[in-house]
Amino acid sequence: MKVLIIEDDEKVGSFLLRGLKAEGYLTQLVTDGLHALQIARQFEPDVIVLDRMLPQVDGLTLCQQIRSQEIPSRILILSALSEVDERVKGLRAGADDYLGKPFHFEELLARIEALAKRDFTTAHQPRLQIADLTLDLDSMHAQRGDIALNLTAKELGILELLMSNSGKVFSRERILSNVWGLNEDPLTNIVDVYVARLRKKIDDPHPVKLLHTRRGLGYYMQVE
Repeated sequence: MKVLIIEDDEKVGSFLLRGLKAEGYLTQLVTDGLHALQIARQFEPDVIVLDRMLPQVDGLTLCQQIRSQEIPSRILILSALSEVDERVKGLRAGADDYLGKPFHFEELLARIEALAKRDFTTAHQPRLQIADLTLDLDSMHAQRGDIALNLTAKELGILELLMSNSGKVFSRERILSNVWGLNEDPLTNIVDVYVARLRKKIDDPHPVKLLHTRRGLGYYMQVE
């Protein structure tokens, strides 16, 4: 499988190039957005690992250009901008996946493997569903039944995390790390506050409850 890395940070680019080659991928590295589109057409990669912050042509613009030229590569955006609203921008620009920096190499490999297996005709229709609750990951539009839900970026982040892992219990610390980043104080009750707001919007008007608390452990979503 062929992977094109578009990354201007020399250390990160070199690390990715060596790591992916060691895993058996045919890999090429481009360090700026200006020449990346031409190389993508010539190299015909299965997966493009695309840095968000590039010189000359930024990653979001380049992603849109790749999609407009119908280059059939899966695109994984890498970015230090990992807030939910930034990920939404990346997905709306045409990316198939979005991974925040810093990242674990094993997770990057797993995401590349998942993208390589994904059928391209369905790659741009990501949709999570639990019972009658749905979340469209392209538009980040959530609804329960026929009712559209007006959710904030942080509420959408929590919802995406829990719906992507139905039945899995997430501690407050893990939710804080995934949705807010690692710089927040884990002793605050901000997660409890936002989960309570989210529960009021998605569960309170409905007899079937989907967002649950495992006392002393954290939160999870599933039909019970």
